Amino acid sequence: MCVWWWPVLRVLVLQAAWALVGGQVRYSVPEEAKAGTVVGRLAQDLGLEAGEAEARRLRLVSQGRRASVEVSGASGALVVSSRLDREELCGKSSPCALRLEVLVERPLRVFHVELEVTDINDNAPLFPAAQKNLTLPENSPPGSRFPLEGASDTDIGANAQLSYILSPSENFGLEVKSKDENKISVVLVLTKPLDRETLPVHRLVLTASDGGRPTLTGTVELVISVLDANDNAPEFNQSVYKVQLPESTAPGTVFFQLTATDNDEGINREISYSFSDTISVKIQDLFIIDRKSGEIRTAGKLDFEDVQSYDLEIEARDKGWPPLSGHCSVELEVLDVNDNAPEVWVTSLSVPVPEDASVGTVVALLSVSDRDSGANGRVRCAVWPAAPFGLVSTFAGSYSLVLREALDRERVSEYEVEVRAEDGGSPSLRGRRGVRVQVSDVNDNAPAFAQAVYTVLARENNAAGAELARLWARDPDEADNGRVRYSVWEGVVGGVASAGGGWRPASSYVSVDAESGRLWALQPLDYEEVQVLQFEVRAVDAGEPPLCGNATVQLFVVDENDNAPALLPVGSGGPVPGVSGEAASGALWAWASWGAPAGQVVAKIRAVDADSGYNAWLRYELWEPRGKGPFRVGLYSGEVSTARALEEADGPRQRLVIVVRDHGEPARSATATLSVSLVEGAEAALAAAGSSSSSGAGLRPSERGAAATGAAATTNVWLVVAICAVSSLFLLAVVLYGASRWAPRAGVLSGPGPATLVCASEVGSWSYSQRQSRSLCVADGAGKSDLMVFSPNFPPPPGPAAKEMQPEPPALLDTVSGYSCLSLLP
Repeated sequence: MCVWWWPVLRVLVLQAAWALVGGQVRYSVPEEAKAGTVVGRLAQDLGLEAGEAEARRLRLVSQGRRASVEVSGASGALVVSSRLDREELCGKSSPCALRLEVLVERPLRVFHVELEVTDINDNAPLFPAAQKNLTLPENSPPGSRFPLEGASDTDIGANAQLSYILSPSENFGLEVKSKDENKISVVLVLTKPLDRETLPVHRLVLTASDGGRPTLTGTVELVISVLDANDNAPEFNQSVYKVQLPESTAPGTVFFQLTATDNDEGINREISYSFSDTISVKIQDLFIIDRKSGEIRTAGKLDFEDVQSYDLEIEARDKGWPPLSGHCSVELEVLDVNDNAPEVWVTSLSVPVPEDASVGTVVALLSVSDRDSGANGRVRCAVWPAAPFGLVSTFAGSYSLVLREALDRERVSEYEVEVRAEDGGSPSLRGRRGVRVQVSDVNDNAPAFAQAVYTVLARENNAAGAELARLWARDPDEADNGRVRYSVWEGVVGGVASAGGGWRPASSYVSVDAESGRLWALQPLDYEEVQVLQFEVRAVDAGEPPLCGNATVQLFVVDENDNAPALLPVGSGGPVPGVSGEAASGALWAWASWGAPAGQVVAKIRAVDADSGYNAWLRYELWEPRGKGPFRVGLYSGEVSTARALEEADGPRQRLVIVVRDHGEPARSATATLSVSLVEGAEAALAAAGSSSSSGAGLRPSERGAAATGAAATTNVWLVVAICAVSSLFLLAVVLYGASRWAPRAGVLSGPGPATLVCASEVGSWSYSQRQSRSLCVADGAGKSDLMVFSPNFPPPPGPAAKEMQPEPPALLDTVSGYSCLSLLP
């Protein structure tokens, strides 16, 4: 049981430790560790389970500096990958801590790991030169001090703590003092007066030892030449001068002036100033000292981020023989100015971003730094534009670019985001980094037609396969999400009642091309079968899931003049006095009495046309006899009337050929032959009564005597029947009128229907009742008339034949959009 709980307890302890240190792991490794050395179990310390490091792609993110460690993919351990040299990585800085960023994916997280490279004693003390030449006058008093350049050790700590030993000498001793915690002053002290004649050259060995284990040493040979003459060296009023200078100081600026004194006289007191030989060439290129005046000026540009302080060793040498010199030190502290702008790096970028990504999604990881120090190095960051992305600070110098608002690829498909960094200096400096974020598409837009209802006009008898219209639906998505396919939707309005009484779907008349949206006819359209075809076209995209949009198509069939006028039988129009015969054969009979005045109607020709509009507007013309005959026909009424008073000279019979024409292009016609028998007035009345009671075949003139006798016997009976019929019709009309007054004001018939056949009557080619009107209306607008009304042709008054009035041509069917309906208004 304890064995099982131990890993769990360990994980809990690690998590607690992780929370206490703020999510940061620290390791240490000695420098010069061999490649493959395990630094730490990184995956386990980050709380990852076994095998999870490779699955979640645990890896280091480099920021430009060469990394000497890497993450083992299998174990998740942090191991040494190449040579670690602390002096190369950090110089004299202590401690030497490398800041590493560790990235874990699925989900994306970033951690900071500090790797401290500890120092080992791998560098021996080193003097600037293997030999140092000194010149001393023989009269140098005991106690004279001669500064020596100490050795340097690139190690740190105890490994860099140096101690000095001088080889045994009767005349010289060594004085070592600590100027501060980082600097040691090494001075050669004369303990006994010199005698050039006894020993002109002294050779001493100075040994420097560090504090490492094992101890490493370095040596320099001191060659001291004893000269005779000048016995007073120049002296400075103080041994160390401290100066502060901002790094923005322009080259050539004088920042200090030295003054040394010499108690000698003459040429032995003339002093020249110079930098000590201990100063490196690099420093001497940055500063210039005037040999006569002692002014020190800058020669190059200072950089606080490179070197923060300079120790300038100055030598004042007189012109005596041998020359004597005095030494001092000028400690120059470089002050930081805000001369480095912040720098922004993109360490990780996850693009493209789906347009349905949730708010808070991490898009990129950023790293921000500033080489300045203090307030000049404190950086604040912002993102521009402010929407739809924002910045979240994870820890010092690291930010996450996250999604703040919902995306819409159709509105913006790509964002140019700029991360702006500003430091706290005065004036502040700014850095910026552009990030391009592409937005990937999802299927969130349904296809949309340009209009909800399309009105299409098609002429009847069109060829099968003829293009009727082109429909187009817009889908702003891209690729498959925006690829649209069209189809005819068999909905509740997608059909029409056929002439046979059945219901035919719209897809039997029209079809739509799935790719182009081209609407074409499957078969010729017949206006007499269907006038309006209403259906829906559906547009579906190829997204997942697919989205669709609908549009209603109203297809109006435009009538063609493909039907000739048809003569109606006499029986179909009811009993008409004076006309009998077979209309189907084009032969009709009528009687007229001699002496009838001009303008008396003797017959009426009835005809209909299955077309509509102008194609069904009929006119009647008298074809034979031509010239000035005794009869004429109404141009639009079809009434045959006398053109003048009939005379016996006109003969017993008149044969009239009447042509019925429509107004189509080209016009179609039918011919009717009317035979008019001229009889006495009483015989004409009896013949008319007999013909009205016949079953359809008219009586020949040779039979009119027998018919007159039979008609006289039945006249009274027909009068009684006529009176009863008229009374019944009048009563029925009153009842229907009352019912219509209480009926609803309007009834709407939706959808197409068969053409209405309107017959001729006594008052005109098409009957027009004053009690009701037919009008074609639209769903959202005012009704438009689809009925042609003609003025009746009444018989002219007795006298000269009046000129027939030509009615104005009727208005054609207006094209409307919306749902067609037929309103019946009382």
